[in-house]
Amino acid sequence: MKSVSSISKGVLVAVAVLVSTSGWAESKGPLELQHPTAVGDRTLASGNYVVRWEGTGDRVELKIYKGKNVVASVPAQVIQLDSRAGYDSALVNKDSNGALSLSEIRFSGKKFALHINGEGTGSGSSGASR
Repeated sequence: MKSVSSISKGVLVAVAVLVSTSGWAESKGPLELQHPTAVGDRTLASGNYVVRWEGTGDRVELKIYKGKNVVASVPAQVIQLDSRAGYDSALVNKDSNGALSLSEIRFSGKKFALHINGEGTGSGSSGASR
């Protein structure tokens, strides 16, 4: 009987791990852009959007919606933060011509962010929305 109890505990742990990692399968959050900003090969107007991402592990496909329409789609990487984000924010880079490009999205209360693949993290400015 003791072995059945041990097996049950092992199954519960496995289920807990699956549930916690399956949260990455499909998720969504808010995005506010304060200025026109490039996302992949598109430039989005300032305003409020909804982001959804799908995938397993730390590589996901990020889609940005305005209403029901997908306005941009780019690969992204889920990165772990040292502490929970205090508010929703969009980090942007500014190139030498002053054009802004989205580099990262953080969500209030979450310890992860979405890093937009292909965007540098070198010198540039960042902006945040509260």
